[in-house]
Amino acid sequence: MEDITAFKYLYTPLLLWVSIQTFKVIWDLVTTKQFNFKRIMGAGGMPSSHSAVVTSIAALIGKYEGITTPLFALAVVFAFVVMYDAAGIRRAAGKQAKLLNKIVNTPGLTNLQVQEKLVEVLGHTPKQVLVGALIGIATGLIM
Repeated sequence: MEDITAFKYLYTPLLLWVSIQTFKVIWDLVTTKQFNFKRIMGAGGMPSSHSAVVTSIAALIGKYEGITTPLFALAVVFAFVVMYDAAGIRRAAGKQAKLLNKIVNTPGLTNLQVQEKLVEVLGHTPKQVLVGALIGIATGLIM
């Protein structure tokens, strides 16, 4: 059986993701006094678990495989794409969902009947992405 450290590229980001999402559930419980289990799988909020996961993988690869390897370059580019998506595209989609929900719920404005509200918390602020990235880098370098 291989040493457990051989799986560090898998268990480190997964444990980090679970930890951050659990933190979000606890933080919501403390601040809103309501238990929201949907936060475990939900997107958005401080810090960005997406950013933490991809930067932890990049940091692990850089530390153990080297920063001059093609694999590290791939991990860094992938991390930037994910973080751009989180702070740019998904955040914009969340803003649009918020506006559409407001329009649909304005009496007399539309005759639309919507069965469910659009999800408004999809992306992250740049600060949430940065904090997630810093947590990911630190975790990857510590492991």
